[in-house]
Amino acid sequence: MNEPVNAAVVGVGSMGRHHARVYSELPNVKLVGIHDVDESQAAEAARDHGTRAVDMETAIDEADVISIAVPTPYHYETARKCIEGGVHVLVEKPFVADVEEGRDLLARAEEAGVTVQVGHIERFNPAIRTLSEIVSDLDIIAIDAQRLGPPPAGRAVDVSAVMDLMIHDLDVLLSIVGDDIDSVAAVGTRDNRYASASIKFGGGIVAGLTASRVTQEKVRKLSITAENCRVNVDYTNQSVEIHRHSMPEYIEDNGDLRYRHESIVERPTVENGEPLKNELRSFVQSATSGSTPVVTGEDGLRVLEIARKIDDLASDMRETEVRLG
Repeated sequence: MNEPVNAAVVGVGSMGRHHARVYSELPNVKLVGIHDVDESQAAEAARDHGTRAVDMETAIDEADVISIAVPTPYHYETARKCIEGGVHVLVEKPFVADVEEGRDLLARAEEAGVTVQVGHIERFNPAIRTLSEIVSDLDIIAIDAQRLGPPPAGRAVDVSAVMDLMIHDLDVLLSIVGDDIDSVAAVGTRDNRYASASIKFGGGIVAGLTASRVTQEKVRKLSITAENCRVNVDYTNQSVEIHRHSMPEYIEDNGDLRYRHESIVERPTVENGEPLKNELRSFVQSATSGSTPVVTGEDGLRVLEIARKIDDLASDMRETEVRLG
C-alpha cells in the first residue's frame, strides 16, 4: 500500500475506543474521523487519538474502511449506509440483531463490491492462530470451552452470556470443525447470565460450551480431546499446550504405593501480539486487496443463528434438544 488507507470509527464506547487507538497506531493507515451520537464522547476520543469528530456523512465520504462499534440494534442501518457509500466495513459482533438483516447487508455488499468482516476477535488471538496450524493433524473427539467471569466494571451488559461471551467460542468452534451441526442442547439460569450448551456435529465430534457473567474468576479456556493427545488453549495467557502419551503407573515410595500419571507436554511457540491489532490489520489487508476476510459476513450469520438457538433453549430453564436441518 503506497497511499495510506483512510479509516474511521463509528461508535466509541469501550470497544470503539480501542478500534480508534489501533487505527492510529497501524502503519499505512490514517484515522480520518470518529463519529458517535454522543458528540462530546466523539470529541474526547478524537482528541485522544489525534483525529477529529465528524458526522456520519463525512465519515463515509472520507474513509476507505470503517469499524462499526455501535450497539447491535443499530448495526444494520449503520452498515447499510457505509456499504451504499462504497466503504468497506468491519462490524463488531454480533453481526446484526436479525439474521434477515444480515443477509440483506451481504447482498448489498456483493452488489457494491465492498468487504464485510465481522469482529470475532478471538480468531486473531495468537493462541488460536497457533491452534489453527496444528488442528488439521488432530483426530478430534471432543471440544470444551469455558468463558467465565464477573460482570465487567464500567460496562453495562444488557445481553445474555450466550450472546456476549459464548458467541466467541462458537465462532472458534465452527472454524475448527467443518461438519454440519446435528443437534444442540442448552440450559441456563439467572436470566442466562450462566448458560451451558452441548453440540453434536454430523461427523461425530461433540462440544461443550459454558459462559458465565456470575462467576468470580475470569476463565478463557478451550480444550480439544483428540485420539492421541489433548490440546489446552488459554486465551488470556495466549498459550497452547499439547499433552501426549499419558502413562499411568503405580510406584512404591518408602513402602507406600502411589499412583501417578506422566505425560509429554509440548508447548508450541505462540507469537506475541494484540488480537485487535491483528484483526484490524487483516481487515485493512482484505479490504485493499479484495481477498476474503478471515471472518466473513457468512461466518457471522452462521454463528448468530446458532447462538440465538442456544439462547432460546437456555431460556427455557430446562434441558431441551432440537434438530438442526
